Amino acid sequence: MTRRERWEQRTQTPLILLSVVFAVAYAVPVLAPRAAPWVLTGATWVEWGVWAAFTVDYGARLLLAEQRWAFIRSSPLDLASVLLPLVQPLRLLRLVSTMLLAGRRVRMASQVRFTTYVAGAVLGLLVFGSLAVLEIERSSPTASIRTLGDALWWSFTTMTTVGYGDLTPTTGLGRLLAVALMLSGIALLGVVTANIAAWFVARFEAEERDDHLNHEAILLLTAEIRELRRQLADSGVIPRVVPDRVEEPAP
Repeated sequence: MTRRERWEQRTQTPLILLSVVFAVAYAVPVLAPRAAPWVLTGATWVEWGVWAAFTVDYGARLLLAEQRWAFIRSSPLDLASVLLPLVQPLRLLRLVSTMLLAGRRVRMASQVRFTTYVAGAVLGLLVFGSLAVLEIERSSPTASIRTLGDALWWSFTTMTTVGYGDLTPTTGLGRLLAVALMLSGIALLGVVTANIAAWFVARFEAEERDDHLNHEAILLLTAEIRELRRQLADSGVIPRVVPDRVEEPAP
């Protein structure tokens, strides 16, 4: 293992735990907007602290990489996620960047199965999408999404691309979030469908491979039996079997 791989292995679990802490800190101001000022301020500092931890992690991985330019070119999404919150002091950008960075680190974990990753991605998009749209929309005078239940229902119907239309975002940022959720839902559905199809194809190929191996084994066993009979017949142990003569048809 290279130094960068050892760093990634050691920091993987702490960073994933920090992403969970970020989720709690992000949810507190949304679910309790009238909480004490120190609670809201503390949640904001926790959000920036988690983002800073992922930024330090990216910098350490860059420094430990053997070919730094190759590392930057191979992970442009990580760099964009680190720089995204600096573009504008918007909480939604910190949410997006932290989700992307945490997802990239989870993807590096070989022990995390595909189904677990997909389930976590769906749950994360559903919860964070609901919190984000609730924070954006409830301050709008024409908003139809004003409670957490409405936000969860809207996120679920949007991710599944059902779109009943009973709840819709009215702000520009809310509609942009809706587009992101739609694309994410379509992407996750495509990934799941592709992997299910790949699983069936792999099963069929395995069965065909087993049938081919069994056929070859039967042919080999038949050839060995014939050779053994020939050797026994040559030694006089068993009588030689002479195949019946096939008469040629008369002209």
